[in-house]
Amino acid sequence: MTRGTTGINRLRRSDRWLTHSAAVRHTLIEAPDPLVVDLGYGARPDTTLEMARRLRTIRPDLRVTGLEIDPARVVDSVEGVNFARGGFEMAGLRPNLVRAFNVLRQYPEEAVPEAWSRILSGLAPGGLLVDGTCDELGRRCAWVLLDAHGPISLTLAWDPFTVAAPSDIAERLPKVLIHRNIPGEPIHQLLQAADRAWSTAAPLAPFGPRVRWHAALRQLAGSGMPTVPPRRRMRDNILTVPWDLVRPNA
Repeated sequence: MTRGTTGINRLRRSDRWLTHSAAVRHTLIEAPDPLVVDLGYGARPDTTLEMARRLRTIRPDLRVTGLEIDPARVVDSVEGVNFARGGFEMAGLRPNLVRAFNVLRQYPEEAVPEAWSRILSGLAPGGLLVDGTCDELGRRCAWVLLDAHGPISLTLAWDPFTVAAPSDIAERLPKVLIHRNIPGEPIHQLLQAADRAWSTAAPLAPFGPRVRWHAALRQLAGSGMPTVPPRRRMRDNILTVPWDLVRPNA
């Protein structure tokens, strides 16, 4: 059982990313009867309802179910969103997309692969899982995108105006990575490289942190890092990289 802490708009950054992710959009558009599960939504269903509204801009007929392992947190249907008791078995549902935010961070690191495997085994064909973590106000976020074969990418997202440097997101890394931010580990190398690019782009600071970060992203790409460039102007600072770039050492 999670602590249940939640807040209005806490997961807005991941919601915005989901609505513009090519992989997520393809999965939901191609599904005959798309179903999204919000796993462990907490003490209130605010973020589940927000996600439903945003994802329905992709598919208005999208079905959404919020699951909580604590029966006292299960509420009646709201805005066409259902709520039920369930955990990693997802109450027997076969969703096309699962969002599990601030759930696995309360488990030991060694429990993550089994939890991932159990969730992924319950997805509909071609389904996706988003395992993420964020701070209480949703200003610092990180998530892993997975399919049936395992992790695909890592995304870091933060409020441009309240985060001093990319490495500040380290405290909100997903459970599988948060203890790996040490010298010699790929995630540590990524954060250090992002900080260096951010520092190099300092002359652009008068134009705002978004412009500065876009320049830092260009520098990272120019150095050979396989970053995924944003396809539109973003209100958030975002860094998405392939999972192989940050895969923990054995």
